[in-house]
Amino acid sequence: MIRLPQLAALLTLWAVLSGSAGASQVLLLKLDGVIHPITVEIVKDAVSQAQTSHTQALIIELNTPGGLLEATRESISEILKAPIPIITYVTPSGARAASAGFFFLEAGDVAAMSPGTNTGAASPVLLGQQMEAVMRQKVENDAAALLRSLTARRGRNSELAEKTVREAKAFTEKEALDGHLIELIAADLPELLRKLDGREISLWNGQRTTLKTADASVTEVKLNWREQLMAAIADPNVGFILMVLGALGVYVEFSSPGLIFPGVAGAILALLGLSALSVLPINWVGVALLVLSVVLFALEAKLTSHGVLGVGGTVAMVLGALLLVNGPPEIRIHLATALGVALPFALITMFLVSLVVKARRNKVLTGASGMIDEIGEVKTALAPEGKVLVHGEYWNAVSTAPVDAGTRVRVRAVKGLTLEVEPLQSPPSPAAGLR
Repeated sequence: MIRLPQLAALLTLWAVLSGSAGASQVLLLKLDGVIHPITVEIVKDAVSQAQTSHTQALIIELNTPGGLLEATRESISEILKAPIPIITYVTPSGARAASAGFFFLEAGDVAAMSPGTNTGAASPVLLGQQMEAVMRQKVENDAAALLRSLTARRGRNSELAEKTVREAKAFTEKEALDGHLIELIAADLPELLRKLDGREISLWNGQRTTLKTADASVTEVKLNWREQLMAAIADPNVGFILMVLGALGVYVEFSSPGLIFPGVAGAILALLGLSALSVLPINWVGVALLVLSVVLFALEAKLTSHGVLGVGGTVAMVLGALLLVNGPPEIRIHLATALGVALPFALITMFLVSLVVKARRNKVLTGASGMIDEIGEVKTALAPEGKVLVHGEYWNAVSTAPVDAGTRVRVRAVKGLTLEVEPLQSPPSPAAGLR
């Protein structure tokens, strides 16, 4: 039987262990590469996992050149309404949170950077070109207002943050700390956890909480299979390569029916490439140029253009690839990728099309059509009907003129099971013209 003092001791121990267990876990989400619509899903699921597992905080490690502003807004919205502290952390050394990544960094309840990292340069761009003045002013004002809202609520330097949009300012970790754009500099995750321990956090909804992270265990966010797949292929360069390889595989299957594997593999790769590009804003001019390039490659093999159509197809494919994604430079297809894919694809496609065209121009060697112009031998005199031997087979034959047995004849037509033949004209004897 348990006595009252023992029961009190057990309850105290349970409370201590429960409190320790609740304070012992931190969830970690790593965001590498460009920010796109899949990032929104990943952040949303990470916040949900952190909430259901009652972790102390969600740490988002950033290493991004930027991405789509709309996807960034949606991701920030998920961060701001999170009921748990969100720490944004640019790491490792050499990493950056540039352009849209700077918005991500400023959205965190606590913003931190590793030594040797940088952030800022958040000026919006469109297709890597100069935007029309009024449009640029609208986009800049919109982005600047978002930053002012984030930084003012977090108690950071709104004026300096706005310069990353207006003047494309960029900062090292030391400059960001001195300019009150971030709260901490930490060399690695353990140091970050030590510096966060005991810090009182005011969430976006006004709720206040104190972090206990000194001895916290770190658990990485688990992505579902779709997020893992899309995150792996969401790079537009990868998506473009998969789409072109898929198209090539499907074409090989159509040009050589029965191979099966190229068709199956090509269809899978093409669909994966299209799904990867579908999450990005597509420029239909780029799509039209890609379709035009395939048409020009096919015409090159059929028409005598002395390479003009082939060169035109290659140029159309390169331009189509460069214009395919309607967004900032970091999410567009690189020139090296466009050239590296377009040139081999052009050569392979024109070679395969030329083989198909040549095969169709060759004489048919099977069926009734394959008998035309074949040479046979008369077995029974044709007067005008009889038997001939062609391709090792005996056929009924008819001739317009009588033909003796043993004479060689040429097949002129096939009507049912009867051949129409004519005597084969033999060359004159060498002595025929001598007297």
